[in-house]
Formats: sequence, C-alpha cells, structure tokens
Amino acid sequence: MKSIDGHPFICSWSGGKDSCLALYHGIQAGGIPRFLLTMLREDGLRSMSHGIPASLFRSQAEALGISLVTRSTSWENYETIFLSALHEFHTQGIRSAAFGDIDLDEHREWCERVCAAALIEAYHPLWRKARRDILDEFIGLGFRAVIISIKDGVLDRELLGRTLDPEVIKEIEAHGADASGERGEYHTMVIDGPLFSSPVHFQMNDPIFHNGHWFQDISP
Repeated sequence: MKSIDGHPFICSWSGGKDSCLALYHGIQAGGIPRFLLTMLREDGLRSMSHGIPASLFRSQAEALGISLVTRSTSWENYETIFLSALHEFHTQGIRSAAFGDIDLDEHREWCERVCAAALIEAYHPLWRKARRDILDEFIGLGFRAVIISIKDGVLDRELLGRTLDPEVIKEIEAHGADASGERGEYHTMVIDGPLFSSPVHFQMNDPIFHNGHWFQDISP
C-alpha cells in the first residue's frame, strides 16, 4: 500500500495484542490514529470474538487518547455493518485502515475487499512476520495483555486471567497450540503499554462458557 506517513487512519480494534501492535506500527510509520473501530454483539454489550465488555473498550480508548467507534451486529450482517462504518470514515477523510492479521490469507483477502469497496486501503503491518517474533516484540515494547478467552479442549482454562508473558507462552506451546493464537486458540485484552497514558483497571468475575470457548468475565 501507499505510505501511511502523515495520513489519518483507523484501526480495526479487538482490544487484543495484535490489533494493538498494528496500531503501534501505524503510529510509528507516521500515521495519525483517528478512530478505533470495534464490532459488538447485537445487544451492544460485548465484542463479537473476544467477549470484552463495551465499557472496557471505552477505558482503552480513553487511555490511548483515540476516539472509539462501535457498531452492533450479528455474524450474518457483519460485513454490511463493517462496510457502512468504513464508508462513514471515508467521508471524514480516512483513507487507511490498520488490521492485526498475521498470516491467514482469507482474513487479509476479506479486509482488502471490504476496504476497497469503501475506497480505503488495508494496512497490515504484521503480515507474514514470524509469530513468535511478534509476541516477543509486543512484550519487549512493554505492552501488557491478559488472556480473556480460550478455546475449550485446546488450552487449559487455568490460563484465563493470566498476563501474557514468556512463561505463559511456553505453557501455551506445551499444549500444542499456536503461541500467537492466530486461529482463535486464545484471545487477549491489552491493559497497558507505551501507547497508554495509564493502565486499564478491571476486576475478574466468574468464567463464562459460550460457543466452545471459556471467557474470563471482566468488568471495570
């Protein structure tokens, strides 16, 4: 894609490690972060994949100093709703959208297709980088993330609520799972790091089982 330097961009924001690192790289490349776009479930209470409460996305956005835009959707309407948001961003002068995908071709193809329909370029700063290198960079930069969901039967439920660090990564790999969780083996929520003005504070509640995943229920 064309250089992002000096141009406003949005970040597709899951609240997790990969979208956060994509945001970081966009800023380091000279881009101007204007909005975080988060897709919520139809009731508007939690995010689609990670199950993070909407209130904690607002806490993240406040700590990052970037405006949060949310859309409520179902999986059936996901693309339509996402695309409508991109069209709105285009009218506000946004021409680039950052994504945290690493190496799943079908994900990148989807991002590029919907962005092209809104005359926006998809920016994938993590693309084809070694998965362990991405984790090492994320931790080495000083970002902190907690594991807030795991796929049942793939990882141990005891990992819920733990901070992603080298020891936890070893435990994930010992289970035979991908260290980066690129195929949904686990998801994280970033709570602090070099882009944050202050940590995101939260409390842990009882885990919830939903759709083959265990979620660490969290609240502000």
